[in-house]
Amino acid sequence: MRHPFPTPTATPFTFGYAVVLLLTSLFTEYADPHLVSRVLQGSSTDVVHLAQAPVPVLIASALWIAGGISSVFAIAFLLVLTALERRIGGRRTAGVFLLGHVVATLATEIPVGLSVLAGHLPDSSLHRYDYGISFGVAASAGALAGLLTLWPRLLLLAVSAWLVGEGLVAYTDPLTNWGHLLALAIGVATWPWVRRSRPAAATAAAATAPPG
Repeated sequence: MRHPFPTPTATPFTFGYAVVLLLTSLFTEYADPHLVSRVLQGSSTDVVHLAQAPVPVLIASALWIAGGISSVFAIAFLLVLTALERRIGGRRTAGVFLLGHVVATLATEIPVGLSVLAGHLPDSSLHRYDYGISFGVAASAGALAGLLTLWPRLLLLAVSAWLVGEGLVAYTDPLTNWGHLLALAIGVATWPWVRRSRPAAATAAAATAPPG
């Protein structure tokens, strides 16, 4: 029987990542607020941090859930990455997630840096607070849609586009919300790759799956 949530044997990448996110969420909930603020600021993928230490900050920013463990992206993380990892395996799922996280982050922050240089934005924009798993989740949802049959695919894409597009309509954080749409498109662009990956991953999963 397949479980709807990640397990160490069936979905090791999603399970291990979920444990890390649970621990960091507990830290943000119960640690000293000033310490939490400093740690999150240090994990922010703002222009200054990306220029100083791009690889460490891109990794650090993906260790937190903006909005906490009860946010829609936390729930989507469990459901989407579990389903994707079962179809294409942990390494390829990690690849899709990281591709969306990195490319969408750079695509939203580089224009900020250029706009500051051009004098269109204040210097404070270089320290724009930005962290979380949402870009990776959006890319994973886009990739997963390509492995589903027509109607579930259209439903997943419609729900994903509505969730990430709602913020654009409300104009709460246009730059980040455009990043979500870009990440979703990145996931869709991986369809040829994830579809080629599926048979081998499905065979391996069947071979290692416990009976029953």
